[in-house]
Amino acid sequence: MPGFVQVLYTGAGQSCSRRNRKEAGLRERPVTALLRIPAELHQLARARQFVADTARALGASAGAVDDLVLAVDESLTNIIEHGYGGGPGEVEVEVAREAETVIVRLRDSAAPFDPTQLPDPDLNLPLELRPVGGLGAYLVRQLVDQVIHQVSPQGGNILTLVKKLAGQAPAQGEDV
Repeated sequence: MPGFVQVLYTGAGQSCSRRNRKEAGLRERPVTALLRIPAELHQLARARQFVADTARALGASAGAVDDLVLAVDESLTNIIEHGYGGGPGEVEVEVAREAETVIVRLRDSAAPFDPTQLPDPDLNLPLELRPVGGLGAYLVRQLVDQVIHQVSPQGGNILTLVKKLAGQAPAQGEDV
């Protein structure tokens, strides 16, 4: 598949099977899968499938996979529509397992924007009184355990979504 690179970090530049690592007493190293896509809405299905397949392979529960896929879809939609404004660009989707979490990093070269700084919407307001926008970023924060934004040293943004392997979105009213 074009744009897809999978890397197994085993340390010392050597690859070895999981069984051989365990027998040799080596620590498990993170497995990282990477997908690069054009910043186009029709690429969302490809990104969703990539995240779902990779998160499952890394041991995430069905609920955690569903939450991650929805959070990634919403985040990528915002990057494509707002970050790039529908113009040309590329987004890198990296999925990795670290300890008991799945980490998804979305890298773009759009203008810096930190969605973690958006205020939570007032969900008690009637729909007609609510401002347009902001619900997607709120939804993402509810679906994952942690959202981290960084401005990339090369320009653009790195949005990191962290989800526990066995996690599901908390029930309404629960703390994240």
